[in-house]
Amino acid sequence: MRYYVFYIIILIFILPLDTRSEKDNFKYEMVVPSLEIPWSFTFLPDNSILINEKKGEIIHFNNGKKTKIKNLPEIISINQGGLMDIELHPQYEKNGWIYISYSSSNDNKKGSNTSIMRFKLTNLEATDKEIIYKATPNSKRTLHYGSRIVFDNENYLFFSIGDRGNRDLNPQDLSRDGGKIYRLHDDGRIPIDNPFVNLNDSKKGIFSYGHRNPQGMLFNSEDGKVWIHEHGPRGGDELNVLQIGGNYGWPLASYGINYIGTKFTNKTSIDGMVDPLHYWIPSIAPSGLIKVVKSKYKSLNNSLLIGSLKFQYLHQCIIKDGNVIEEKKLLEEIGRVRSIEIDNFGDIYIGVENLGIVKLTK
Repeated sequence: MRYYVFYIIILIFILPLDTRSEKDNFKYEMVVPSLEIPWSFTFLPDNSILINEKKGEIIHFNNGKKTKIKNLPEIISINQGGLMDIELHPQYEKNGWIYISYSSSNDNKKGSNTSIMRFKLTNLEATDKEIIYKATPNSKRTLHYGSRIVFDNENYLFFSIGDRGNRDLNPQDLSRDGGKIYRLHDDGRIPIDNPFVNLNDSKKGIFSYGHRNPQGMLFNSEDGKVWIHEHGPRGGDELNVLQIGGNYGWPLASYGINYIGTKFTNKTSIDGMVDPLHYWIPSIAPSGLIKVVKSKYKSLNNSLLIGSLKFQYLHQCIIKDGNVIEEKKLLEEIGRVRSIEIDNFGDIYIGVENLGIVKLTK
């Protein structure tokens, strides 16, 4: 008995402090109720929130009051299309630029494709609107718009456009938009060191290709790279670290299969193409992506947080030396987690379909 007590005491003192002080029994409190599909949101300097509802509304939430932003561009909300990501310029307090992604016909009424626009807010009205990028051609298919936006530490603008449901044509063809990650200057100019600027007939904004439908993206300040996750078909969701000019294989290599259970490729890896850092079978249907570092949520430090649309929980990937070493499910059965952000005070917020935006608590 004495040895048993001694052993317990030793365990208590040698266990990591984080393990003892914080378990994974997270809770949440409602912040912005009664939202349908909060595809994305961002915090203004005063910690009020701009929220993109997929149906085509930007809501300004401040002190419990919701106000719709006026004078938005024409947005086509159909199936997977609509108003999607929103991101502030890194120097927003100086220049006032706000960036959004959305599906648009761009005055061509036949079909739609992904557009990137920047604008400023004047008395809660969108002004100084500029289209930064418009994917072409329009498609009558209403799938896989991609649409996440992120800036790196040099103010380059990265964004995703999914394969638009045309896997056999778009992702591997550098002359076509779709199935790509793009890099532009913040005003839409093409960087002269983009990988395919000197290739005839290529889309000059392409940074990497061979993607399916990336709906999570972050700039990792620790390694200076952009990380993404993307939807697979039936199985084969991927976590990737972007390389300039990299080909990520879709649909020539994949861990997924067709939705009906048949195979479309026998390969999961191809020489010269970039393998995923991590993949999921079965698919979790990932949406939203943040990295938690040196936060008040100690058990989440050095982790990625990803929403699972399919299984309706918050997915934690613990990262060590650039690899996923452990995974956990948080807030199980909360609902379809669409978006995740950190406010100006380090609190974590989660956008859940048909619920609203909630704050992560203990």
